[in-house]
Amino acid sequence: MLRAETTGGLLLIIAAASALIWANSPVADSYAALRDFRVGPASLHLDLTLGTWAADGLLAVFFFVVGLELKREFVAGDLRDPQRAALPIVAAVGGMAVPALVFLLWNLGASPGPEGWAIPTATDIAFALAVLAVISTHLPTALRTFLLTLAVVDDLLAVTVIAVFYTDELRPMFLVLAMLPLAAFALAVQRNVRATWLLVALAGLTWFLVHESGVHATVAGVLLGFTVPVLHRARTAAATEELPGLAEQFEHRLRPLSAGFAVPVFAFFAAGVTIGGFTGLIESLRHPVALGIISGLVIGKAVGIGGSAYLLARFTGADLDEQLSWTDVVGLAMLGGIGFTVSLLIGDLAFATDGALDEHVKVGVLTGSLTAALLATLVLRLRNRTYRQLHELESSDIDHDGIPDVYQTDQHTSARRDET
Repeated sequence: MLRAETTGGLLLIIAAASALIWANSPVADSYAALRDFRVGPASLHLDLTLGTWAADGLLAVFFFVVGLELKREFVAGDLRDPQRAALPIVAAVGGMAVPALVFLLWNLGASPGPEGWAIPTATDIAFALAVLAVISTHLPTALRTFLLTLAVVDDLLAVTVIAVFYTDELRPMFLVLAMLPLAAFALAVQRNVRATWLLVALAGLTWFLVHESGVHATVAGVLLGFTVPVLHRARTAAATEELPGLAEQFEHRLRPLSAGFAVPVFAFFAAGVTIGGFTGLIESLRHPVALGIISGLVIGKAVGIGGSAYLLARFTGADLDEQLSWTDVVGLAMLGGIGFTVSLLIGDLAFATDGALDEHVKVGVLTGSLTAALLATLVLRLRNRTYRQLHELESSDIDHDGIPDVYQTDQHTSARRDET
């Protein structure tokens, strides 16, 4: 059940809503006390708040699963074929560049506003896929494939942005030391070692050293995920066959932990913004940081994803999947404006020392993500109705003997792209 995309998305919503209600209730102080409660050994610099443990520790599990997905897509998925991957890859790049530009336009000359330029560039894949799964009864499967490929590239770019632009103090020695347990982990999984205690110990040591290096610790999750083999060759009497490797098994085991616990707990500690009533909400929504985030997620993502994909198809040989129309891509681009998990993480990194701006960031991310989700749902529900009508029309082409009317079916198939 926890492996279902809808379940993970619903838990994410429940966790965020619960935090928002608690943080604005008469007992809001207890929420802050829980979030800021410190636990861990101080001698190892790990006496962190529960909120930090959720962002640095639990979210590393989420990024490990992201790393597994990235590796699988590069080795055996859509990213393996450059021609198929071109449109969603360029769409992902555009979907990060345009929102960043929109944010900067709102915050030019402000201080310290521009530091948050990357907040609206991320797409929350768990949330977006959950929304698509709820409304997609007749939408073509190519739409989900396009979104998944786009989100995989988006995640890769987001991790790069976090590592390069949001590392305050780099300690290269710890980063070099982290390569040792990482290499040992890679050797173990490549040799199909399944000793859980060993793999967890090596992964934990890698995470600790990356954390100490100053690079955000979630990057360790992606690096570890990249090392896991997607395929392994098994010799049989007939031939050598390529079978699923450890990546699929790890993903199967860890996805419930990621979607059902790690991400919702992070959302619970990250989304608890004290709005201060209607007046406080209006004040936040008027701030350039919040306006930049909302505009970036709602407008920047739609224009960046849809526009870059269209321009690539218009001026190169790249072509949209024959199952899709450009209206579908518009709805998908709007769906890409759901930037919940990673946007909140980047906001926390960008304005960690400014509590007031951090509150504006959370209001902006929540408002922008919700608006993008509602607009995308409206467009994709209309597309879903269109595809359902086409499906019913094609089904009516079966004659009383159960034999397809070839002429009518061909007519409808050839006209499908025009109608959609």
